[in-house]
Amino acid sequence: MPELPEVQTIVDDLNRKVKGDTVVGFWSDWPKTIKGVNLKKFETEINGKRILKAWRIGKNMFVDLSGGKTIYIHLKMTGHLLVKTQENFQFPISNFQANPNDQISNLEKNKNYFDDRVNQYIRHIWTLESANHKVKTIEFSDLRKFAKIVLVDTDKVMELPEIKKLGVDAMSGEFTLGKFEEILEKRKNKKIGLFLMEQELIAGIGNIYRSEILFDAGIHPERVVKDLKKEEVKIIYKSVLKILKKAIKMRGTSDSDYRDTSGAPGNFQKVLKVYRKEGKSCLCVRGGKKCGTIISRIKMGQRSVFFCEECQK
Repeated sequence: MPELPEVQTIVDDLNRKVKGDTVVGFWSDWPKTIKGVNLKKFETEINGKRILKAWRIGKNMFVDLSGGKTIYIHLKMTGHLLVKTQENFQFPISNFQANPNDQISNLEKNKNYFDDRVNQYIRHIWTLESANHKVKTIEFSDLRKFAKIVLVDTDKVMELPEIKKLGVDAMSGEFTLGKFEEILEKRKNKKIGLFLMEQELIAGIGNIYRSEILFDAGIHPERVVKDLKKEEVKIIYKSVLKILKKAIKMRGTSDSDYRDTSGAPGNFQKVLKVYRKEGKSCLCVRGGKKCGTIISRIKMGQRSVFFCEECQK
């Protein structure tokens, strides 16, 4: 499932590529994804609305529209959004013509990632028109069809049940060291490897970054919160920010189906230290030498966590 860095990458892309564009059409071959209203009403409500901005809380994405409406999207396991211009269209989307001089990014010129198999499971398409009459699409690829789309009044977003229960966003200004210490007090008897995954406490951290954060901090995932020293808590907090910021900079982790809006994979998987490295040697350098300890894997909360017994205490 895409975690905070992947969702932030998509949000940043949407704000760069389609902010200010107007929705002029919508198509779906899997309307079950759309919750709360039927397909026809959803299309009617968004048609003619301008995209004001995209934003997120934790792993949840929002696209604010003019007229006081917001599209709430949860990508779930295999969902991702692709932004295409005229050159990339694979589906008939409208009766009017786009500007033939529309340009695509250098990334897309170098390789058409849209042709990759992982990007072929298109379930929904928003057709957009920009101020200069260029046509674009936002296409929703979702192999397993688990994703969710909800149309909600913008001023009611924070009242959605799934949003109300979320804890502090891990990259928000509210997530201070003091706040982290305060949250830890609520789960003093919990193992830190489980604690970091609780979206009701800290929103945005999932399985990939849980393992990488604890490795960076040098903390064993089975350590109980109440046994952590004050300095160790500070180190974990710094590692949360460090790893998430680095992953955002590297445009996320393509461990499975995640792709950015150009259809391209992220890059953070190239620098993973322990996640899915079970049985491989730890490459951490200690005392001028590589650690070499074999990376271990255990199950915590029905999910695998990866770590080095030597480097994480």
